[in-house]
Formats: sequence, C-alpha cells, structure tokens
Amino acid sequence: MATQHSRSAARVMISPAVLLLLAWMLIPLGMTLYFSFQRYNLLMPGAHPWVGLMNYKLFIQNPAFWTALINTLLLVGGVLIATVVLGVLLAILLDQPMWGQGIVRILVIAPFFVMPTVSALVWKNLFMNPVNGLFAWLLPKLGMAPYDFLTQAPLASITFIVSWQWLPFATLILLTAIQSLDSEQMEAAEMDGASALSRFWYITLPHLSRAITVVVLIQTIFLLSVFAEILVTTNGGPGNASTNLTYLVYARSLLNFDVGGGSAGGVIAIILANIVAIFLMRAIGKNLDA
Repeated sequence: MATQHSRSAARVMISPAVLLLLAWMLIPLGMTLYFSFQRYNLLMPGAHPWVGLMNYKLFIQNPAFWTALINTLLLVGGVLIATVVLGVLLAILLDQPMWGQGIVRILVIAPFFVMPTVSALVWKNLFMNPVNGLFAWLLPKLGMAPYDFLTQAPLASITFIVSWQWLPFATLILLTAIQSLDSEQMEAAEMDGASALSRFWYITLPHLSRAITVVVLIQTIFLLSVFAEILVTTNGGPGNASTNLTYLVYARSLLNFDVGGGSAGGVIAIILANIVAIFLMRAIGKNLDA
C-alpha cells in the first residue's frame, strides 16, 4: 500500500516530465495567440503592429474559410462512415475461421503503418493517374473513358485515400470487440431460429457500440488535421475544392507569408475542433459509461 511519502516521491519524480509536456504544449499555443493579434507578415520584417481581432475577422470573412470548413466536415464525415461500416463488415469476416487467418489479418492491418505521404503518392501516381494509372488502364477495358479522379472529384478521392489508411485501425478495434462477444449467446439465438441478419442486428451490433464510439472519437481527433494527403495530391485544388481548415492555415501562413492571419486561423481551428469534440462526447460518449 502506497504511503504519503511514496506518493510525494512519485510526484517529485514525474514532475519534470509533466512540466516539459506542459511547456511543449503551452509555449507554442501562447506564441500562436500572441502572433494572432499582430500584423505579422514575413515580407515585412520588423513591422508587427498590434491589430487586435482584425486577423480573426479577415480569416472568417475570407470566402475560402467557409469552403474549407464544409470540406473539413465532409471529409471527416465521409471517412467515419466508410471506416465504421466497412470496418464492421471486415471484422466479422476476419472473425470467421479460414485458412491463413493470421496472414490475412496482417495484410488487412498493414495499410495503417504506411506513412500518409507515401500512401498518397502511391494512390496519386500508381492508381489515380489519368494517363499511366491502374484505373486509367482498367476503365477503357470496361468500356468507360479514363477519369481524372484528383481533378474531377478531388475531395472524394482524398476521402477514399484517407479511408483506406484508417480502415485497418477501425477493423482492428472492432475485431477485438467481436472476439469478446459471448459465443454461447450467439449459439442460443441460432438455436431459437434467429437468422444471421437478426443475430447481427440485435446481438453483434449492440455489442460493438462502445467500440464504434472509441473508433469515432479517436479518428475524429486525427481527421480534423488531415494535411499530408491534400498537400501531396491536390494542393487544395482545383481552386478550393479540396482545401480543409488545416491546409487553409498552411496556405495563409507559409504560402502567403501571413503569420498573423495563419495564427488566427489556427486558433479558430482549435476552437472548432474542441466544439466538435465536446459535441461528440455528449452525443455518443455516454456509451463508454454503459
């Protein structure tokens, strides 16, 4: 049993790590807030007048902001729907006894370990290239014209690429949850004449509710900051068709050299991300306490 002395010693030993972590988080946040109230442009060194909330006003009034906000929500929603639905189906499939089950599971989970930049380059050059890509070769074989996915459907293409990256994560979490399902309960339902669809809808799916909640919460946190896939494939284009908030902040800060405006955009993105997180926690987080 821990004594007061041992607890105090533990706090002293972990305090350097905690202080370092706080500094690592709070110093950049503080600098971002500080720069967001200044007219800080890299093309005008030395001139950083205080402008108050002007950077926030200009960032919100920018027509690209609302386009980027809608694109962010569409990207997050599309990936969540795809990964949860396909993740449940894949988890059920991988739970069935089959030859080479371990190898199949490793192959299904493997895309999650590919770096986002690498996977985006692979899909852009090997699959979606309108001249030399696999789809450009396959579509004429099926009697269809080649399709430039990244130009004609940029946001849908990026959603597909990101879904491919995150599907293994959802599958792994849901497969673990399925394996904890009591087999006797499924056998009893089968003996009572319940169909496979009824067993899935009334037994398997309710059992997966907490796992689905975990998948949605964790993926949402990371999907709100998708950047590498957009930078590598479309650069936010054509126009602003595939620009999300993260890429808009990058473009404002490093392409337009407006550090003040980019910092204001970063603060707005943090506020919106926290609003989404609070909404999710209130809407579906209650399943974690069930």
